[in-house]
Amino acid sequence: MDSITSKGGTRRQFLRRGARLGAGAGLAALLGGWSSATRAAAVQLRDATLRVGTYKGGDSYYFNEAGVAGIPYKTALAEFAAGNLIVEALASGSLDFGSMSEIPPIFAAASGAPLKVIAVLRGDVNNQVVLVPKNSPITDPAQFKGKRIGYARSTTSHYFLLQLLKENGLGFKDIQPVALPPQDAFAAFKSGQIDAWVIYGLVVELAKSQEGARVLRTADGYLSGNYVISTSATAIADPLKHAAIGDYLQRVAKVYDWINRNPKPWAAKSGQIAGVPPQFFLNQATHRSQPYKLAAVDDAAIKSQQQVADVFSDAGLLARRIDVKPIWDRSFAKYLA
Repeated sequence: MDSITSKGGTRRQFLRRGARLGAGAGLAALLGGWSSATRAAAVQLRDATLRVGTYKGGDSYYFNEAGVAGIPYKTALAEFAAGNLIVEALASGSLDFGSMSEIPPIFAAASGAPLKVIAVLRGDVNNQVVLVPKNSPITDPAQFKGKRIGYARSTTSHYFLLQLLKENGLGFKDIQPVALPPQDAFAAFKSGQIDAWVIYGLVVELAKSQEGARVLRTADGYLSGNYVISTSATAIADPLKHAAIGDYLQRVAKVYDWINRNPKPWAAKSGQIAGVPPQFFLNQATHRSQPYKLAAVDDAAIKSQQQVADVFSDAGLLARRIDVKPIWDRSFAKYLA
């Protein structure tokens, strides 16, 4: 027999009502319980629109699988090719929320852009590598001197290359740096126009499969594995958008939990979206340096980004040394506790 709820209906009716409301009921609870003020806030939230920057095959594609698709507010998704482009959109005020590596926000901070980092996604660095052609005589980064080295400017590959050169007593003046977007660099790699390529993501698997490319180094030990979630300062200042961002963070966290627990279904769908064999994604999952985990801002993450900023500054790639602390915002910690 059904138990009676405090609202006078049956528990079954209550649960059915909750299913219809979806995540809105959960969000209302997060906003402070079932007071009249909270109910009003939840209703208001349904009129809010969160503008989210994402990637093809990114976390937003798996909300159904993770059971978090019942979003109680409007979302406007825009796909981008790289994190630095998401940062530019956030800085211009055309986006509210997006993810990227810890590096693009550094350059945004240097230009005074109104952007805040609100959470840390700890993830894989083994999908960030140095590739050389299959018949290349290069066996060590110490041999980069005088060579044409491809990379993507203001990204993890840029930082990775700086660190590799420094480790071997070299600098950018000792190589022929070739800054190209990933797809253009892939064409250059295939045609032999670059001798080595510091790169990340799906193109690594494509280069290995199609060109027989050899991995010279992975970024394990060079990169922190910290990717970040950023928002515009304007969105944070808006109480409704602040609540929506907190709710959306929780959904993203559950998506990555689902990916960690379901690598084969994730790889199957990712392969379908990208139009490549699912094995490419399964390879990435199998060789991850660590599982994905969305976490609140902490001192270690801020320190990591400061170290990266200092490396770019020492290399003369920032006009001035910057303190990254002001771009971090801890007001979303309660959503990721």
